Amino acid sequence: MNGPRPVAVVGPTGTGKSELAVGLAERLGGEVLNCDAMQQYIGMDIGTAKLSGDARRGIPHHRLDVLEVTETASVEDYRRAAEREIAEIRGRGRVPVLCGGSMMYVQALVDDWTIPDTDPEVRARYEDRLAEIGVRALHDELARVDPAAAEAILPTDPRRTVRALEVVELTGKPFSASRPTIGEPRWGTRMLGVRCALPELDERLAARTARMFAEGLVDEVRGLVDRGLLEGKTARRAIGYAQVLDAMDESLHIDDEGRAWAQDRTFIGTRRYVRRQRSWFGRDHRIRWISTDTRDRDPSPLEDALRLLGERQR
Repeated sequence: MNGPRPVAVVGPTGTGKSELAVGLAERLGGEVLNCDAMQQYIGMDIGTAKLSGDARRGIPHHRLDVLEVTETASVEDYRRAAEREIAEIRGRGRVPVLCGGSMMYVQALVDDWTIPDTDPEVRARYEDRLAEIGVRALHDELARVDPAAAEAILPTDPRRTVRALEVVELTGKPFSASRPTIGEPRWGTRMLGVRCALPELDERLAARTARMFAEGLVDEVRGLVDRGLLEGKTARRAIGYAQVLDAMDESLHIDDEGRAWAQDRTFIGTRRYVRRQRSWFGRDHRIRWISTDTRDRDPSPLEDALRLLGERQR
């Protein structure tokens, strides 16, 4: 189905993607499509920095709050659902504004990346192996069979380590071989990246993390435990939620020392994730970059984005 060309707003955590996407949707006559894996989860609001209803300013948002914390987030399931949403938005004559920093989710959409389906038996075997030897030893096993995948995946990331080993076994090829070639984006999507200099971004991430804990992240985690967070394989490993769970005792109590530890580890985990996002998106030559540094306020990020989109359309 033909329709308006989408706009993608991508980049590292903490750079202001969500606010820019709302502004673009207002000016372009669009609707926002979430490309953040963890913002799909119902009730995971504070720790994912999900925009409040007021902050969405009446703009329809899609693929938010569509999963229970007991469900496993899948790139392939997301891709199929998001494709339907994009077709519907374009069919209404509206501009889909894709927004998020989940790297594989973005590429699955704009490059039609079909991820190999999971095999419960194979996945369970590697999950058992993970529990037996730990994530770093399992990551060493990945390095022996697929060095490129091991280099791209943090040795502290159990979910992606397991998934890479699963794909290697199922396909008989390196995990990286399933990645698409970066070419013309689907639907003629215009890709904008939002970035900020690292010293300022680190300050923003520290402030953002402190704000999350001040606004009730610990209580949010407790409430989600009652809804099955501990049984979920994906949601419980989200940055912030995993650290709070690690600091809690069996009664879900967390003392001041544990709270400070969880906040510090959340900042460190977010900072590491941002470095991966910068590397991933930085390799995509199609992205036109916008600065949100405090010193770069003229023009505003929104006006800069509109200018770049105008250049692309002429």
